[in-house]
Amino acid sequence: MTQRPHRTARLTALDTNVLARYYVQAEQSDAATSAQCEQARVLLESGKPLFVATTVALELEWVLRGFYKLGPQTVAEVFNHLLAMPHVQVQDRQAVQTACDALDQGFDFADALHHASSRHCDVLATFDDKGFAKRAAAHGWAPRVLVP
Repeated sequence: MTQRPHRTARLTALDTNVLARYYVQAEQSDAATSAQCEQARVLLESGKPLFVATTVALELEWVLRGFYKLGPQTVAEVFNHLLAMPHVQVQDRQAVQTACDALDQGFDFADALHHASSRHCDVLATFDDKGFAKRAAAHGWAPRVLVP
């Protein structure tokens, strides 16, 4: 059995689907979806301590962009709003903020998040030489992005 670390505050972790229901209000939703949207709103606006894992942030961007077909500016607005909520703890907030900023500059969120999460490294190796590596080099990103 795994022991949970000692915590001083009660913290509720959020899954991607809760965040998606909060940020995307479907116009043609059924009763169950509408109820989930309302429950997500109540939870996120409750002021209770909430937690968003980096993996949830990555999946949320994919869901917003890939499933809901939201543009980069709208996705960035969602993340800026989430990051501004004082009761929400975002795992590796700095990396998520950096990826959000990179999204505004036309970078892929996932690539930027991988890079920002690797900031303690000397190099990030990738085979994405046509897009990400060249653009990161042009922006002088550290760590350096290397195509092996």
